[in-house]
Amino acid sequence: MVARLIDEDPEGAYGYSKVALRLASRVAAVREAAGFAAYANQKYAEALAEFRAARRMTGNVELWPLMADCERGLGRPEKALDMAGAAEVHKLDKAGQVEMRLVAAGARRDMGQLDAAIVTLQSPELASNAVQPWTARLRYAYADALLAAGRQGEAREWFAKAVEADKDGSTDASDRLAELDGVDFVDALDENEGEDDNDGSGEEQAPVDPEEGGKE
Repeated sequence: MVARLIDEDPEGAYGYSKVALRLASRVAAVREAAGFAAYANQKYAEALAEFRAARRMTGNVELWPLMADCERGLGRPEKALDMAGAAEVHKLDKAGQVEMRLVAAGARRDMGQLDAAIVTLQSPELASNAVQPWTARLRYAYADALLAAGRQGEAREWFAKAVEADKDGSTDASDRLAELDGVDFVDALDENEGEDDNDGSGEEQAPVDPEEGGKE
């Protein structure tokens, strides 16, 4: 239930996770799900505690990037960077390593180190033309860092590359690209409402005299 609700109703998922914890707190999957639910609700201290508990139970390192990002959420970017350089990172699969790179770049930005964040994101995965599940987010993060550093031309190029890779709309790269290009989107509903105010002839209707009740 937590996994099913976490995207559309994170608060509801969090509520279910608390019930599951009361019933089965010694089950690693329950602790992990509780961590994800807390993380989705920006309860980073609680999420970190649950992720640590799940890791102790399983010995797996796949939660390492999320644990580091919780440290960022708690205002401890230096701790997140320490985790990015730990031996556990080498045990992560490719997706996990890319996620750890994103977290490390975010920590650099938290510390005001924009140039270091840009360098952190420069990697074979970023340079590759192959599209992987993480490609759009990696390109987006790189474009956003470039833009923050005032490198607008390069940022536009990488937002465009993020759009190419973002098949499921996981980022708002297309909106950011349009913003850089000065494209304004007009709400079609607003236009239709404006047309409905007229009778279609371009002339305004004369008001009906209330005393006549609309009769001739």
